[in-house]
Amino acid sequence: MSDFGTFAPTLVGVAALVALTITVLWGTHIPNPFAPSLAILRGAVQLMLISVILSGVITSPLWVTVALLVMFTVAAVTAARRLGGRRKHIVLVASAMGAGIVTTLLIVFVSGAIEFSPRYALAIGGIVIGNSMSIATLAGRRLTESVNDHWDEVEGWMALGATPRQSTLGLARNAVYSALIPSTDQTKTTGLVTLPGAFVGAIFGGVSPLEAGRFQLVVLASIMAAGSITAVVVVRMLAPVRMRPAALQ
Repeated sequence: MSDFGTFAPTLVGVAALVALTITVLWGTHIPNPFAPSLAILRGAVQLMLISVILSGVITSPLWVTVALLVMFTVAAVTAARRLGGRRKHIVLVASAMGAGIVTTLLIVFVSGAIEFSPRYALAIGGIVIGNSMSIATLAGRRLTESVNDHWDEVEGWMALGATPRQSTLGLARNAVYSALIPSTDQTKTTGLVTLPGAFVGAIFGGVSPLEAGRFQLVVLASIMAAGSITAVVVVRMLAPVRMRPAALQ
């Protein structure tokens, strides 16, 4: 009964926020106004499940590895669906994310920036995987949309003898830049505009602000490194465009 009393205000607050979200989107006739609210509901269910699961596996290297692999697989499939959902997109996104995430985490743990333990591997690994997924999606969609919008220009370059990669080089570079803007802005404004979840969570967990700041700094640098590698690899694998890409939904 006490547990319900603890969570009751949370449920009321979340329900009110969901209702507000639906009202705003529905009232302004935004397409698919229930999508954000359904995402909240799905996220709530997943968080409850993962909280129960992690409470029993967070100290086990084997189960933490399994959890990270599941996270990575879901992230790669989700990003691939945003880019068209074909099998080649899954391989492309998984390769790009894998390159960025593995390289980054190796540097973090080999350098000793963060202690190599199941707890920390799960924490920083999950954050980097999630952000790499978003960056892969943004980079791929931005490149596809740019090539589609500037197809006459791309065809013109190829007609003049440029290779497919050369004809989309400028668009590819801009796609990488655009994909990194949200992470770059978040990093620049950390401590001034936002207090990242990892930082706040560490403080709530009893860690000193200085130690929490150190952990958050490593997290931010890891997101930028993994995201940069992911975006560049995604774009380089998509950039040799020989036919006008289909519009993304």
